[in-house]
Amino acid sequence: MKFFSMLILLIIPVLCIAQPTQHSELKFNCSLCHSCESPTKTNPCLKACPRAEIITVHHSAEEAPGYIILDKFKNVEDNYAPVNFSHKAHAEMSVMAGGCEMCHHYNPPGRVVACSECHSQSRIRDDLRTPDLKGALHRQCIDCHRLWSSDVACADCHHENITNINKADPVDRYHPQIEEPERLVYDTDEMEGYVTFYHSDHTNIFGQECNDCHKQESCVSCHIEEQMLGNINLSQEEKHDACSGCHDTDGDCESCHKEQITPGFYHAVSTGFNLSKYHSKVECGGCHTTPKVFKGLSGSCAACHKNWSLENFEHSITGLSLDENHSENDCEDCHVENDYKNPTCDNCHDEEIFYPDFLPGIMK
Repeated sequence: MKFFSMLILLIIPVLCIAQPTQHSELKFNCSLCHSCESPTKTNPCLKACPRAEIITVHHSAEEAPGYIILDKFKNVEDNYAPVNFSHKAHAEMSVMAGGCEMCHHYNPPGRVVACSECHSQSRIRDDLRTPDLKGALHRQCIDCHRLWSSDVACADCHHENITNINKADPVDRYHPQIEEPERLVYDTDEMEGYVTFYHSDHTNIFGQECNDCHKQESCVSCHIEEQMLGNINLSQEEKHDACSGCHDTDGDCESCHKEQITPGFYHAVSTGFNLSKYHSKVECGGCHTTPKVFKGLSGSCAACHKNWSLENFEHSITGLSLDENHSENDCEDCHVENDYKNPTCDNCHDEEIFYPDFLPGIMK
């Protein structure tokens, strides 16, 4: 049995690139790697790595190495030195382009899987569907770099390897801090109006992450002016995609398209519910318990405060301290049908006594 276990652990890294020392700890369904129900020593029935089904572990940019020397495919006769790949700078932006799996197609728990564990350094390979290491790395990099610059030469990534004088020392490169815009205004000719987008509100108040809106984007989305100008040719659906996740973009157009530039988000104005001093220090998640869902809440106090009673609620916290004639009243005597915004005196008094001209106590 021990021999059988060791044999399986030796085979799996080749076909499935799992971690030998952690195989027993991986909580995967056996059928992900084995095509039969009862794999044996003589017939492990392993199948090709099911990368689309197996968990991919995501690492933060802070965990990434500053640079990586790509030199495993270098030959003696090559005219160029290895590439000093600025890994951290690429990792910092990868969140908007698919994440780690943009390059690491399959990354199980444990250490990050190296490209060379799937892609052979030899150009002679049995499976033509899998490029060799040199081809894989060039294919991985060249598409983005061609978007950046239509003329991509070897020396753009490789320093010439003539005397090694031109070989640069590896350095940690970081993406410059992105200055977040407070407001973006889109002049929508087709609606003869403006869409005012408050970027800082969405990130600081509503908790949006960059990749909630910016998906499958490359460096050219920000750095190439012609690429940005090309966005005017997007379809209506594509223009609304970033907003559709939270907003009903098929509904009332006038809710976003206005004749004038609109102000930012103010809870009382935008929702009709004034936070005032009672809720101003409450975190958004205290009321909006479903992440990034802010619609659908009732403005009634009873929607959140369901168990108020004379024993557990001190009325003076509202700014009105009840007098002795009203302190023993039940809540519903004044707040009919749990309407705490518009209290009524009709249950006890005639029409000459009404709120707020007559108060059942003293305002603080």
